[in-house]
Amino acid sequence: MRVVLQRVKHAKVRVGHETVGEIENGLLLFVGFTHDDSEPDLTYMVDKIANLRIFEDEEGKMNDSLLDVGGSILSVSQFTLYGETRKGRRPNFMEAARPEVAEPLYERFNELLRDTGMFIRTGKFGAMMEVELVNDGPVTLTLDTDHL
Repeated sequence: MRVVLQRVKHAKVRVGHETVGEIENGLLLFVGFTHDDSEPDLTYMVDKIANLRIFEDEEGKMNDSLLDVGGSILSVSQFTLYGETRKGRRPNFMEAARPEVAEPLYERFNELLRDTGMFIRTGKFGAMMEVELVNDGPVTLTLDTDHL
């Protein structure tokens, strides 16, 4: 499982002309899955995201987590996180989980995020989406569960 996380002041995702998810002050997550991802990957990632200390405290130091600041999450599925580009000029997506595997994982991941009590909005799995954001910092991190 791979997540590109961005601390944002505002983010929204549109499908066509319809806004399907929008947040203020929180995290935009681009979420991708590979073939052998399972429940332990999801629970690890939810805990990491909720408790990662990347928000500023009263002294301006990154000491607070999303849970500490009461922030929101916009979760967007993105299979291209598993694009392989070392050979040739066209990305190879063989490491990305097929939709029938990835969609239930994505839905379960978002369910586990909601279970933390955080405000969660999502994109639409498998849709062509437009994502708009104002990155705060900028703070952008890549998280993965390859080590599990």
